[in-house]
Amino acid sequence: MSRKIPRSTSPTDVVVTRVYDGSTYARVNTVGRAGGRPFVLVPGIGVSSSYFERLAPRLNEMGPVHALDLPGFGGVPHPGRALSIRGYADLLGKVLDDLGLENPVIVGHSMGTQIVADLVSRRPEISTIVLIGPVVNPAERSVLRQALRFAQSARHETLRVKVLAVSGYIFCGPKWFSRVLPEMMRFAIEERLPHIEANTLVIRGEHDAVSPREWIERISQLLPLSRSWEMPGAAHSVMHAYAEEVARLCVEHLRQEGTARDDLLRGVPEESIDRSDDDLSLRQVLESTRARITETAAILKDDDAMLERGKSAHAEALRDGHGDRGDGRDGRGDLERGGA
Repeated sequence: MSRKIPRSTSPTDVVVTRVYDGSTYARVNTVGRAGGRPFVLVPGIGVSSSYFERLAPRLNEMGPVHALDLPGFGGVPHPGRALSIRGYADLLGKVLDDLGLENPVIVGHSMGTQIVADLVSRRPEISTIVLIGPVVNPAERSVLRQALRFAQSARHETLRVKVLAVSGYIFCGPKWFSRVLPEMMRFAIEERLPHIEANTLVIRGEHDAVSPREWIERISQLLPLSRSWEMPGAAHSVMHAYAEEVARLCVEHLRQEGTARDDLLRGVPEESIDRSDDDLSLRQVLESTRARITETAAILKDDDAMLERGKSAHAEALRDGHGDRGDGRDGRGDLERGGA
């Protein structure tokens, strides 16, 4: 059961709702206008929808954006037993059905790519998906090797991403993380990929050791219909540090829906990357910190109305004018001119 999501009045207004499956639920954080083509954002293991806080407002031109907090993560209570990837995928499917989302663009990051792949391989009516930093590379399917690759990638993450990761893992807790990790490790995404009929965009960061280049190239070969891009300078959490460019790739991918398969892993041109919003002003830092405290208190109190206020205030604090650059760019530059 879920309550109807009202219309957002601003790309920084966040509406929080819950979709239940028995005693388990997913928290849905929605921004943007009603109508159009919705996006659904699925985070990875241990973390929350906050990983998409910079990407979500940049996707609003196509329709509302729904970023999920899954059971066990982001302060959402976990069930008594560990959920499998199939269990998470079924819950994602219930979110789509309960909210009446017809053929949304589904974006998965890290373990979220497994959840998306499992669901979409069983739902051919979904025509467009995005896989960011897909896991697990079958050539390195061991906890020790993946921990090493994660550490190598983390060296290249921004401070903001590291803070988000630490806070996410604190809310998740080591017990639940250790229960879900084996589910992620044993899930063979490579077996699902050939059954995905959706037009698929695959994105990796240049320094993403968790999703190495050769693994992404294999994914492109396994998918019936796909294109793939590599973001220079980025690591595993590319959609946070390079939100503007990832959003542009997603929107262009949607507009080219149904185009021919392209096995070539292309590099995003350095000159197309906008770094003008990397540094927050002191006012933004103070306001975003205050909003984050409100979010944390809301999660501890299990107060969704308070959480809406905190998330909306945080989104407003981070607002950087990406919708009105003032330089003649609209955030939708043509990346197709990039080389391999």
